[in-house]
Amino acid sequence: MVDVAALLTDLKDESADLDRLVADLPEDRWSAPTPAAGWSIAHQIAHLAWTDHATVLSATDPEGFAAQLAKAAANPEGYVDRGAEEFLDEPALLLDRWRAGREALTEALSAAPPGAKLPWYGPPMAVGTMVTARIMETWAHGQDVADALAVVREPTARLRHVAHLGLRTMAYGFIAHDRPAPTTPVRLELAGPDGAPWSLGPDDATELVSGTALDFCLLVTQRRNRADLTLVASGPTADEWLDVAQCFAGPPGPGRPPAADPS
Repeated sequence: MVDVAALLTDLKDESADLDRLVADLPEDRWSAPTPAAGWSIAHQIAHLAWTDHATVLSATDPEGFAAQLAKAAANPEGYVDRGAEEFLDEPALLLDRWRAGREALTEALSAAPPGAKLPWYGPPMAVGTMVTARIMETWAHGQDVADALAVVREPTARLRHVAHLGLRTMAYGFIAHDRPAPTTPVRLELAGPDGAPWSLGPDDATELVSGTALDFCLLVTQRRNRADLTLVASGPTADEWLDVAQCFAGPPGPGRPPAADPS
């Protein structure tokens, strides 16, 4: 059984790390651009607040979430951007709203039946998977904020959740890019933040992706271009996967361009 309480603790800790980055930020810095085109630091926090709100609806008000889903289906272009814009506010109020939403989310997901499947913008998700997805999103958007502030974050063992989700969504990345879902299994052989080896996926898989857990998580969340990472793919399916990897719901994003050639 998935330990939802432990996952929620990791989500709380991941959120707290990001909160510390923005809690004392001068008001004018909230408008600083992040690597996501058109999104400021305020947009990143507003997006997390909006997504937390949608998660609470999914867990507590299926009809309310169905209405949200219908709005997204009726006008999918820019729906995520509109959600962030809807939650934008002056920094102090936005922070309060995000923090209150985090508390509501913890309460809602703690009360959800462990075996329940919660509706979402992609396939329905089990409660544990939903929490894992929230950890992934908080970490990924936190990376955007850190990049905007020129802060280098220390990776933590919580990256294992992001890596796990990245592997589970391998087929989705192919499908999102209009490619056939792969039938060949791939194993991950990653170095965790403390250097310990992480092996994820079938032991008998003949294809694998190796490198650091941080690089893999940056790739599957599309926070870095493959060309800027040290990941190594062994096998044709593994190699193609690194070109289409995407662990978040929705259409494939534009990804990040490779870093400028210093020469």
